Amino acid sequence: MTSMIDVIFLLLIFFVVTANFNVLEELLPTNFSFSGSTVTGIALPEQQILSQGFARIRITYENQTPHWQVEGQNCRSIREVRTLLGRISRTKNDLPIIIASDANVPFEHVIDVYDASRAAGLRNIQFEVSQNSTDK
Repeated sequence: MTSMIDVIFLLLIFFVVTANFNVLEELLPTNFSFSGSTVTGIALPEQQILSQGFARIRITYENQTPHWQVEGQNCRSIREVRTLLGRISRTKNDLPIIIASDANVPFEHVIDVYDASRAAGLRNIQFEVSQNSTDK
């Protein structure tokens, strides 16, 4: 009987040590396609991104409207950002993505870009923080 209790305690210790207590993060599926919307083809400066070793996405907010820039290329919608991120992921899926936003950008737009990056298969996502909120 004593040896059985020892085995049970050893199994208990084994399961506690090997357990993973991290909360799994999941992406929420969203569909932002509206009737009458169209998808446009946009170019991706792949050589520039691959040579510098990261891709920067800048989010600004003017006149209650978000504006996105992926490596200096303006995107008119989050759908175009998703398209570019998908192309980046197919080119190099371990490329670091740096999300930089102005201080007045609502956080939902930052999360949209983060979710689009994760949905594209990119896992190395970082946030750029400036010490002065008026830096561009």
